[in-house]
Amino acid sequence: MLKSLRRKFNLFLNEDKAYPILTIIAPCVYALMYYYDKNYAFINSKSQFLFLLALYIFTPLVAYYVIDFIFKTFLPKNKWRKYSLSVINLSCFCVFMVISTYGFQKVKMLFALCLGIGLGILLIKHIKKIVVLQILLWCLVLPMLIPDIYREVVYSKKWMEQPDDIETSVFKKQPNIYVIQPDGYANFSSFKNSLYNYDNTEFKGFLETKGFKTYDNFRSNYFSTLSSNSSMFSMKHHYYGNTTLGISTSHNARNAIVENNPVLRTLKYNGYKTFLMLQVPYLLANRPTIDFDYCNMSLDELSYLSKGFGKHKNLLKDTKAAIKANKSSRNFFFIESMLPSHIVTFYDPSSSAEKEREKYLDRIELANQELREFILFIEEEDPNGIIIIAADHGGYVGLNASSESQVKVDDPLIINSMFASALAIKWPNSEFPKFDNQLNTSVNLFRVLFSFLSNNKSYLDNLQDDKSYIIIRDGAPTGVYEYINEEGETVFKKIE
Repeated sequence: MLKSLRRKFNLFLNEDKAYPILTIIAPCVYALMYYYDKNYAFINSKSQFLFLLALYIFTPLVAYYVIDFIFKTFLPKNKWRKYSLSVINLSCFCVFMVISTYGFQKVKMLFALCLGIGLGILLIKHIKKIVVLQILLWCLVLPMLIPDIYREVVYSKKWMEQPDDIETSVFKKQPNIYVIQPDGYANFSSFKNSLYNYDNTEFKGFLETKGFKTYDNFRSNYFSTLSSNSSMFSMKHHYYGNTTLGISTSHNARNAIVENNPVLRTLKYNGYKTFLMLQVPYLLANRPTIDFDYCNMSLDELSYLSKGFGKHKNLLKDTKAAIKANKSSRNFFFIESMLPSHIVTFYDPSSSAEKEREKYLDRIELANQELREFILFIEEEDPNGIIIIAADHGGYVGLNASSESQVKVDDPLIINSMFASALAIKWPNSEFPKFDNQLNTSVNLFRVLFSFLSNNKSYLDNLQDDKSYIIIRDGAPTGVYEYINEEGETVFKKIE
């Protein structure tokens, strides 16, 4: 068999026959596989796959055959025709690797195109060897894609199924509901510790004067926006997939948040019109189906290669307009603000944990100002509505970068900083439910709310564990670990 492969390999290299399709797609397939490997959670929709297939595969093939047709028809004796295959091969390789790594950056793409043309002319005699090398690169990147392919094949929404009939609960109270999510806003207890060391009592006092009850020790069950919100809107734990190949902070998480989920089904069953208000389209990056009745961003506004931060909306303005235009309906608003945002994601040598803390606290001031504006406006327009301020996770203050969260640590303050998230609720007519002591973690937020609205405490029988989980990749065997237990104590237990 090896002799046969060697013979075919030598024949491919030495024969005069050209293989245009293979020569064109060899670099394109590798660049496409590389892009999927690095960005799978952003581009796992069918529409994006078709777009990328057209961009990376069909466009270069069409370009080659059009160019070749022009040469054959109008310039049959032109000496440059012989360079077309090698030039397109290496130009595609250089340009598509720039796109796969940096996106559509015109200067880099132009440089890559010039480099590809130059290399195509210089290396024309070696183009088949280059094709072989490019195919070998397929073999190198394919194993890295296997976890993504595995997750896609085995993924099931079964984990989102509810153990009771809460999705068909009947609300006895039906106020408008406004959930405002300030990204990475730490809970009020955390501001008092040595990591944050910040006096936030003025804003907390403002909330209390407006009738809010604050839940000072509230925390998230997961450490990122996507992993936390997908659990919150499903009212269930997902454990990040909980298998070595299946571990992912973001696989299909956007779909679980904005598509048909238990929370949306429960609200729609009770006649609520649902609104998704976004400052940036991060939740829409992989182009999920938007099952909210209204969103202030359209998929048509997004690039197929968007990472979700390239477009900004005036969140306050859009939300005010939507509230004013929908006075006659029963409404649920999920308002996602990018303030204050956690510390930097990846380590910056020019920064430090203390500098990141200072920047974070500066953004807390901006977040407080924005939240005041939201509250005052909603209070004026809808004095009987429920207003919930619920952050998605902590601010990560104490770390140099949030990516360090996947390295095992033992310091309880650092661990708490990842999960401690603000919760404050203005209940209608200051009618606090007697069971609101069950509001400890975000996975149970909507189950407690729906129990209150339906006046049915039996739904509390199926509360999820108030535990917080992390993915560890360094300092311990890779896996999902329980980091905080039901009592709020730091632990380190691997989830099997």
